[in-house]
Amino acid sequence: MKPIYTLMLALVVAIGLGCGYSKNMMAAQPGAMPSIVQLSPSSSSAGTAFSLTVNGSNFSSNAVVNFGSTPINATFISGNQIMANIPATADMAAGMVKVTVTNPGTSGVLYGSGTMPETSTAVSFTVN
Repeated sequence: MKPIYTLMLALVVAIGLGCGYSKNMMAAQPGAMPSIVQLSPSSSSAGTAFSLTVNGSNFSSNAVVNFGSTPINATFISGNQIMANIPATADMAAGMVKVTVTNPGTSGVLYGSGTMPETSTAVSFTVN
């Protein structure tokens, strides 16, 4: 009986080695680059909470709006529009705030692939 177990173990190892475990990992590919065309409103008073509508293109369903250094989860309306609720603490001082949109990357299912996160060019928002 022992030779059968040895043969079965050798067969399982051979099949395991031949199932692609030696494949190279694929690097993540560039993701969809979001682009901002318009912010609405384009300004607010310092220390005021408000809803920001971002119009543009290539927004993913889990895009994040970066209001200055504050990342804010957005509500996906379409690939061309997202909304974010900006808290009063995010715009406490008058001046210009850079707004960007980041599409998070996706993980690959097999051999690593997936996409990298991509962030739009910054658009200025005025805080009065």
